Amino acid sequence: MGRPPFDPRRQREPEIRINARIRADQVRVIGAAGQMLGVMTVREALRLAQENNLDLVEVNPKAEPPVCKVMDFGKFKYEEKKKAREAKRKQTFVDIKEIKLRPKTDDHDLSFKMRAARRFVEAGNKVKFVVRFRGREIAHPQQAEMQLKWLLEQLEDLVNVESRPMMEGRTMTVMVNPKPQVLQKVAAAKAALEAARKKAETEGRSGATDAVTAEAARLEQEQKDLEAQLEAQDEADEDEDDDGDEDAS
Repeated sequence: MGRPPFDPRRQREPEIRINARIRADQVRVIGAAGQMLGVMTVREALRLAQENNLDLVEVNPKAEPPVCKVMDFGKFKYEEKKKAREAKRKQTFVDIKEIKLRPKTDDHDLSFKMRAARRFVEAGNKVKFVVRFRGREIAHPQQAEMQLKWLLEQLEDLVNVESRPMMEGRTMTVMVNPKPQVLQKVAAAKAALEAARKKAETEGRSGATDAVTAEAARLEQEQKDLEAQLEAQDEADEDEDDDGDEDAS
């Protein structure tokens, strides 16, 4: 059998060699306090680490000889994971939320989608409105233009229009971005939440830390629930269109 096709998802990060897994005969050793201890045999370096109840960790395997550091490897891994979580929390993602419409979308559904758009924008997301045309609807785009004009009027206090309504095949689209003051408010809210989490963590108030984490999760879940409601509404619209096509035939 030939080799299976390359799959980048199967790639693993380079394994860090520690203690007896270090293959080199000689290594350059950095002490636990960061001091350079010089070149020695792996056996000598291991003995040094063991005398301090620490690990010998290969930190630069490509050097000649490889560089190893004496450290608490378990604590090192914990700190690395903690830094990764911190970096992820500080990242700012601007998602594009798509809201679908039909020229025949009624006023009630249009109002619901407008409120959904406001909540998406208030959370710092871009919103793309997509009006889909079916059959002969494409010959009368005026209704879609009126819908989009109304939506933009309802959102004008929160958004800047990135692109005016334009036709893309059998769809009419328009993109809006949160205004700078909206993004500033979102950033301030995230910073306050992060500050509260750090303060609770520093003071050892695990219950408060859990509460802050739960609040962040609640806000994220709100967005997911809103997307699910929109998706369910879109599916209902599709089913209604299919039933109408069958009746017409």
